[in-house]
Amino acid sequence: MRGLVYVGIDDTDITGSPGTNQLARALLKRPAVQARRAVVLRHQLLFDPRVPYTSKNGSASLILADPAAESTDVLVAELCAGMREWFVAGSDPGLCVTLRVPAEITAFGRSCQHDVVQQSTARALAARHGIHLEGLGGTEQGVIGALAAVGLAAGGQDGRVVHLQDWTWPDPFAGVRSIAQLEARGVDGIERLDGGAVITTGLVDVGKHLRPAWRGGRVVLLVEPAPPGGGAIWRAIKV
Repeated sequence: MRGLVYVGIDDTDITGSPGTNQLARALLKRPAVQARRAVVLRHQLLFDPRVPYTSKNGSASLILADPAAESTDVLVAELCAGMREWFVAGSDPGLCVTLRVPAEITAFGRSCQHDVVQQSTARALAARHGIHLEGLGGTEQGVIGALAAVGLAAGGQDGRVVHLQDWTWPDPFAGVRSIAQLEARGVDGIERLDGGAVITTGLVDVGKHLRPAWRGGRVVLLVEPAPPGGGAIWRAIKV
């Protein structure tokens, strides 16, 4: 199928089980999900004791360019199969799949970062816009974060990039790297955190893992001046 597809998943794990980000990586390996380019983002939702979560209440989105599936129905079926194989008793997974993300869905995603939101609200909103949203076990509470993830990803200004399609896992790309190496890894731009100035020269310490941000619909690495003595001019910041 041609075009950009947004996928959201949430509430797929319990304490001690592999997390949602690992599930997202696993889903990308399924034949119908493989795409010309895929981006996996982690989105931070409301971190509040009134909201059930495993660790810090993050959901994940997958942005797929021209996935291999012949239709949306085939893609949904493949994603559902993968999530059911991954299912852990005690989790409450939700799945969202859509080719179109209205502004109201992005606004919903932002609201989930600040307010307690009801499952019924998410379902009604998805139904109103013809967006595929379903629960795949437990209380199905994950439909809230799944819809939020799609909205935030499509908004283009939220999320930490935790995987690009060509990255391996575990990922050995770490430590001090050149601008050319970062660009070869899929980083679209490097910007200073304190003002957005574009960085085009100097070595960058990415830390233990490369974790760019999703800004302007691009993979952007945010940096600050590095401490002296480490061999790098810039140090990557995870947001």
